This record gives sequence, C-alpha cells and structure tokens, in this order.
Amino acid sequence: MLKHLFILIWNKKKQNSLLLTEVLVSFLVLFAVFTLLVFNYRNYSKPRGFEYSNVWVANFNNDLGTTNGDSAAMFYDNLRRNMLSLPQVKAVCFTNANTPFSGNTSQTGFPYKGKDVRSINYYLAEDSYKDALQLHLLEGRWFAKNEGAAKNKPIVINNKLKTELFGTGKALGQLVGDDKNQMQVIGVVEDGKYTNEYMPAGKAMYVRPDTSEYHWMGTAMIRVAPGSDAAFEGRLYKLMANTMKNANIEITHLEDKRKSANNTTLVPVIILGTVSGFLIINVALGLFGVLWYNINKRRGEIGLRRAVGATGNGISGQLVAESLLLATLALLVGIFFAIQFPLLNVLDLPTGVYLWALLFAIVFIYALVLVCSLYPGKQAAAIYPAVALHED
Repeated sequence: MLKHLFILIWNKKKQNSLLLTEVLVSFLVLFAVFTLLVFNYRNYSKPRGFEYSNVWVANFNNDLGTTNGDSAAMFYDNLRRNMLSLPQVKAVCFTNANTPFSGNTSQTGFPYKGKDVRSINYYLAEDSYKDALQLHLLEGRWFAKNEGAAKNKPIVINNKLKTELFGTGKALGQLVGDDKNQMQVIGVVEDGKYTNEYMPAGKAMYVRPDTSEYHWMGTAMIRVAPGSDAAFEGRLYKLMANTMKNANIEITHLEDKRKSANNTTLVPVIILGTVSGFLIINVALGLFGVLWYNINKRRGEIGLRRAVGATGNGISGQLVAESLLLATLALLVGIFFAIQFPLLNVLDLPTGVYLWALLFAIVFIYALVLVCSLYPGKQAAAIYPAVALHED
C-alpha cells in the first residue's frame, strides 16, 4: 500500500511540488513561532523571585549639596526615617537605577578559580532592599548593620550565579574575586526576573553600599500598604520635594512598569502569531483546494476503483493517506533544518525548547493536513462508479 502511494505521488510530482513547498514553509514558520512560545512560557512559569505589588519607585536627581560620603549617607537615612513615619510606608531602600522592569542594567565580573565570570547583574542593596522587594532567601542571611567592619566585603548572590560558581557545592562563606578585593558570600536568594516575566533571570549579586556610593543613588524603592491611593502619593511626593529642594522627582509603580516591560516581549509574539496565522489559513485553503481539484481530475480513476470493489471508506482513506504522506515528505526536510538549531546552539536556548517546539509543529501540521483532507476524502467516497465511468 505504501509503495503504491509513493508511485501515485511520484507520478504527479509536478502537481505535488507546490503543496510540498507550502507545507515545508508552514512547518518552518510554526517551528519558529512555537520556539518563541515555549521559551516564553517556560520563563513565565518559573517563580518571579520577588513581589512587585505595592512597590513604588521614585527617581530623582539630587546633588545633595555635599561631596562628603558620610553626609550623603546621613541625608538619605534622615529622608528614610521621614518616609517611614508615614503609616502607609512599610519599607524604603535607596539604590541605583537598575530596578525591576526599568530596562536599566549594571553589570560586573570577577575572577574565580582561574576563570573570569562575566555578565553579572550588580545591585546596590541596602539592609531594607530585601524587605522592599520581599526577596526569597534560599540560604544564609541578608545584610546587617555591622557589615562594614567585615574583613571581606559581604555579598548576596542569586541561585543562578551560585550554580555557575559552585555547582551543587556549598556557597556560604566562599570567597570570590581577586586577592586585593575578595568578597564573601553570606546568602543566596531566589532568581529574580527583573527584565520582564518572559525573560530568564540572569546572574546577580547584591552588594551593601558604603558611604562613598550614595552619590550614585538616584532611586528609591518604597513598599506601601495595599490600597494606597493617589492622595497618599501626593503626600509622599511633597515630603520628598521638601527634603530635596532642587530635585526632579518622578514616582512610578512597579505594577505599571511590569505591564510595559512584558509588552516588549508580548507584542512581537502577537505580531508573529498573527502573520503566521494568516499563512496557515492560506495554506489550509490551498491544501483544501488542491485536494478538491485532484478529486475532480481523478473521478475516472476513483470510479474504476469503486467498480472493481473498492469501498467508499477505502477511497477516502487512500486520499487521506496520500495527503499525510505528502506532509511527511515535507516534514522530513523541515526537521533536517530545524534540528540544526539545537545541534549548533544557534540562539543559545535550552535544547528542550527546540524539541518541544519541533513536536508541536509536527503535530500541528499533521492535524492541519488531516482536517483539510477529511472532507474531500468523504466527497471522493460518495462518487458512484457508474456515474464516474459514464462521465469519463
């Protein structure tokens, strides 16, 4: 039976070439779409690592009127106490501009056991940073007020950086960095998806700022009580403006920034999905039309088969099998190209993403061909032998 189907397809290779090309192009487009969808879904399904709700971000440009680091630290400490005096404010921390969903990054690197570890997201984190974002501590502890007296600068790292540095080994107490600037790991937190919820968390380290670094800070993250409204935001703004006389202050909500950051990933996916959807509809219509045309061209052949004893279900099954075999030939070529992506690590994505996308694309193509061939096959089964032979 299979050999017979191959002979039928080969005899009509010119007619089937366009159909094979359409299925091949559709498969490659679907593979790209499903790769993007699987990648985004896998990232979205992972824990966020922090809580964005009820967190406001205040950006300002305050020169403080002094170059003394201790004076700058005292100024921010005084501002923090004033803000915490408001009953709606639960936690306040001052940091640099790379807050969650801001689009800003600050990266660093350090040597460890002969290798240079790069692309580490660097966060200035006060003692209240953990409370402001409600970070999930996995091991060890967060910073304490007496950290400044430590011989080696204490740092907290995320789980992804821990895995790269120490694998499954112990992280707490380990020293990293060069001999002159060694840092000691005191805690490990859950990976935080700071870019958006559809992008993977990067390597991260949190460093407690010293007094000399307060001049680099122009951002405050403020955790407020649920239900805090615009009236309270106005009070908070007024308090900050009265304290920082010449500063330009802008208060935004992490929840709003999250939506905007997520849209940077969702919009391209929606556009690509819409374009591929129109392509699939056109391919489905073309496939349906080709099968319908083939039935009309083969009425004599179908009538003869029915006259020599072929059943209606047998005729219908043959046409469906031909369509699925054509799809299989196109898929074999498409799979050859698709499998190069995980083998060559083209986009630096996990192999599982490609394999799931490949599976979804194959199933979708087979389902599409099956649906498009069922009705024409049913129509072919309804052809009466006498009528078909008479017309022929």
